[in-house]
Amino acid sequence: MRFALSIVGAMLAAVSISAAEITRTQVGDFPISSTITVPAGADTIYLSGTVPPVVDQNAAKGTIAAFGDTKTQTINVLKRIEDTLKGQKLTMGDVVSMRVYLVGDPGKDGEMDFAGMMEGYTQFFGTKEQPNKPVRTTVQVAALVVAGMLVEIEVTAARAPK
Repeated sequence: MRFALSIVGAMLAAVSISAAEITRTQVGDFPISSTITVPAGADTIYLSGTVPPVVDQNAAKGTIAAFGDTKTQTINVLKRIEDTLKGQKLTMGDVVSMRVYLVGDPGKDGEMDFAGMMEGYTQFFGTKEQPNKPVRTTVQVAALVVAGMLVEIEVTAARAPK
């Protein structure tokens, strides 16, 4: 009888593990989560830092004009990330962690354009269509790999076990 109860207990534990979901704790009205718990057995996908494409072929190479302002670069980087996630059968709603690297904008006295980044970011996270919000860190860096790039974003996504 004890053996049978152990088997039933193990089966119930297996059911609760397979039914585990990714949980998010929100930060008030701010469009990030303060914590995210990813259950055992979830698939975790790490995306390398993604940089913006050139948006103006006529602009001088290696200039902000070639890549756009911080908002434009953020939107284009997040679109690239969205496309990469689609290739893994994931969506932006599966992003659990994000690291945003911003170069100081010369047009803003060398300060990062946090507001511009947020204008682009909030088109993808915390919306009616896609309410999930990742945990996120945003920092200013001295430079990125190519002059004129103001934004690089690295994400981790997770798929809950079935």
